[in-house]
Formats: sequence, C-alpha cells, structure tokens
Amino acid sequence: MSATRQRWLDEGLAVLAEDGAAGLRIDRLAARLGLTKGSFFHHFAGAAAYRSALLEHYEGLALGALAEAVDAGRSEGTRATLARLTGLATTEAAGDRPGAEGAIRTPELDLAVRAWASSDAEARAVQARIDAAVIDALQAVWRPSVRTDAAARTAALVPYLVSLGAAVTVPPISPQELRSVYELLLEAVPRSPGE
Repeated sequence: MSATRQRWLDEGLAVLAEDGAAGLRIDRLAARLGLTKGSFFHHFAGAAAYRSALLEHYEGLALGALAEAVDAGRSEGTRATLARLTGLATTEAAGDRPGAEGAIRTPELDLAVRAWASSDAEARAVQARIDAAVIDALQAVWRPSVRTDAAARTAALVPYLVSLGAAVTVPPISPQELRSVYELLLEAVPRSPGE
C-alpha cells in the first residue's frame, strides 16, 4: 500500500473517532492532510470506495491486534492469555495503542464504528465479523478451563459485554477502573496446570 493511501486511511480513522461517519468528507480529509482532492481520487474511486477501504482497514487493525494478543499468550494458559487481552483492552493511554502500519485504535474509534454500524449495512457487517471473531477467540481461550463449549461461550461473553458496557458509559469509565473490573473477573478464571 502506498504511503499516501495509508495516510488517507489513517486520517480517516482519526476523523471517524473524533466526529463519526458524518465527518468523513473528502474536502475535510484533504485539508487535514494537506493533500488535494486529486490525490484522493488517485487512491480511491470515490467516497463509497473510500468508506469501504476505511472499514477494511479498521477490521484489519481490530483483528490483527486480537490475533497478536491471543497468539502471544497461547502457550501461557487461560489466565495469562486473558490477562494479555485485558492489557490490550485497557492500555492506560489507550490513544497510544498502536495498530498495524502506524494507525491508532482507541475506544472512541471503536465506539464510532459501532455507531456507524447502526445505520450502515457495510459497517454493520464489519462490526458483526469483529464481534464474532472476538467472542470466538475468547471462547477458544476459555475452552481448556471449562467443561463444555457452552460454558466457554458464556465465560467469553462476560468480559466482552463488560467491555461494550464500559465503552458506552457516560461519563466514560477510566482505563484504570476498567482494568480493576477485568482483574476482578480474572480472579474467577480457573488456574490451568502449570499456572
């Protein structure tokens, strides 16, 4: 991917986090980047194609971060892997959490995409794939520590639903408070052999 195309996408994520999908205007993005509309049309076949590319970029960041955290903890057991995922979800300075290729994922961005999904079928499909992947990954992490797949799914839903609730709470839950909630949940995780 060209560096300029990457800049368009990363700036789109920043605007999306700040102003939601309504803020994704070509003229505004061009001004923020100091680029021309011609540059935009060189990289994207119009606003609809840009929004599709932006959603694809966001999905890649979300799923890439998840895969990295799960893969890094795979040999460490359920509790350690869930602790690693807690760290991903509660980085003290969430805005400093880098994603792939320099882009930034933040709770504000995640919430903006979820809001966009409420009124846009393509965004809804992306959000549905991300939700399913996160729940599946959490279920797989939990499976060695519980008796059934159904119990693993229920256990997976608990931290995920806490995360969603924290994302929409007004005023926002601080990363420190959310970390405390997850640490409380981690105490309920059965210890795997060797942990």
